[in-house]
Amino acid sequence: MKIALAQINSTIGDFAGNRRKIVEFTRKAAAEGAELVLFPELSVSGYPPMDLLDQDRFVELNIGAVRMLQRELPPDTAVGVGFVNRSPYSLGKSLVNEYGIILGGKLAFEQIKTLLPTYDVFDEARNFEPGRECSVFEYHGERIGIAVCEDVWRETGAPGTSYVRDPVRELMDRGISLLCVPSASPYVAGKLKIRRALAERISLRGGIPLVYVNAVGANDQILFDGRSFVISPLPEDDGPVRASMPLMAGAFEEDIAYFSTEDPAGLPDADTLGRPDGGEDCPFGAGLTRYELDVLEDALVMGIRDYMKKCGFARAHLGLSGGIDSALVAYLGVKAAGRENITCFSMPSRFSSRGSKDDAAELAANLGCRYEVLPIEPVFESFLAALEGVFEKRPFDIAEENLQARIRGTLLMAYSNKFNSMLLTTGNKSEMAMGYCTLYGDMNGALGPIGDIFKTEVFALSRRINERAAEQGGGPVIPQAIIDKPPSAELRPDQKDEDSLPPYAVLDEILRLYLYENLSRDEIAARGRDGELAGRIITTAARAEFKRRQAPPVLKVSPRAFGMGRRMPIARVVYES
Repeated sequence: MKIALAQINSTIGDFAGNRRKIVEFTRKAAAEGAELVLFPELSVSGYPPMDLLDQDRFVELNIGAVRMLQRELPPDTAVGVGFVNRSPYSLGKSLVNEYGIILGGKLAFEQIKTLLPTYDVFDEARNFEPGRECSVFEYHGERIGIAVCEDVWRETGAPGTSYVRDPVRELMDRGISLLCVPSASPYVAGKLKIRRALAERISLRGGIPLVYVNAVGANDQILFDGRSFVISPLPEDDGPVRASMPLMAGAFEEDIAYFSTEDPAGLPDADTLGRPDGGEDCPFGAGLTRYELDVLEDALVMGIRDYMKKCGFARAHLGLSGGIDSALVAYLGVKAAGRENITCFSMPSRFSSRGSKDDAAELAANLGCRYEVLPIEPVFESFLAALEGVFEKRPFDIAEENLQARIRGTLLMAYSNKFNSMLLTTGNKSEMAMGYCTLYGDMNGALGPIGDIFKTEVFALSRRINERAAEQGGGPVIPQAIIDKPPSAELRPDQKDEDSLPPYAVLDEILRLYLYENLSRDEIAARGRDGELAGRIITTAARAEFKRRQAPPVLKVSPRAFGMGRRMPIARVVYES
């Protein structure tokens, strides 16, 4: 049997558009001889629908789209689609996350997702009732089991998660010959390696091929990387059974890959087609290889592109300070939307250095995008004059510093309103963690493309971008002066970030332990770090929660992003140790 893995980019609630894609991809696959076409989890509705599921109209349109697919799809091709359905059970939630096989104009097979994740960005138990049995679909001589996404992730041991049932084992006990995993598994750096290891264990344990078809595209903060694959056990002539990855679909793009159950060894291992997460060490630090940095760049570009498209924006803009963060966001924006659709604004003040202004102009010239200069000094002076009486002649301090950022934010939002252009914020995760950002100023915007990568990762990615340009025979895209200069907000004379923050290499290391591993001050100190400094960082990060609650969404690329993936109360007692 020839199987097509059709990874599509579904838009949440675009039932007509998602349906058209399913029909188009199915017809293309059928023309190539596919007898079974598999689409990702909730491909009809888009993932995650969240509390749209409370709206009866949303659910009805979703079911209606499935009924239309029954009429529109080729009758002699089996097509697997994910959708929201009414629960068949008398007790529990009223909806289920279902995967159905459409064949001959009918819904020939149905499997309800059994394990409903509630960690990280997931909250499926809020809306769905879990499936209570695992069924087998018999087709073309195969006994096919369907395990929807989390149903195979039981073994990974997500923090705070424990499942009683084991859907994969239940299916294997029923004698399946093929396991299909329709998924909406978000991208995180290094995730493919984890997926592959999980699939290998399952494939070897059951002695069967595993077909993993993953969603692709960005929906708000969540990025789906695609990279659908097949893992198949292959007996060695003189050794143990090994698992081979005979194919892998493209990363961050819609694609179809084909697999034949009759010749699982007929294709080369995917290691030779497109390297899974891994590769040579990177000299840029931040714990990422060159390959992983390239994949991270692709993820961020896709995130910006899809957010703009799905929110109805054709153009975007940002403030270009001459610093590393805005330089990287400008590069990513141009790559996502095209140079003709990105505008960069230099908004110098009395504290802006000549080097920063020149660096910003050079970067814009390198990118080929529109570049405008809006000096804020006249506006700043008028604001100071208006506030002179109420400020009571007190010394220049953070009030005047933030005032400059808020003037810039106002100008950028004015442009957004006038031209329906999406404002990109330029804050990184290190700054967001420490509250080193200004509400209603540099935090203004619709999307934070780099809000989930630390400052050290910003530098590493920027250096990798220039290295790749050099490998291709070009000069630096991001001016070297921007990478070399000490980071500064330039809101007062001779200001440097390290006047207010620890060195970023030290800060980011402690933040990783605190945010990703949930370690306390004492536990961080036991890892050989400065315990007193760790305590100050934890306290500062906790007190900045009110800012992050008002920040734009960030593109999630880490194990734990601010926003959906880390829900913390604002008013609370801070426990350092």
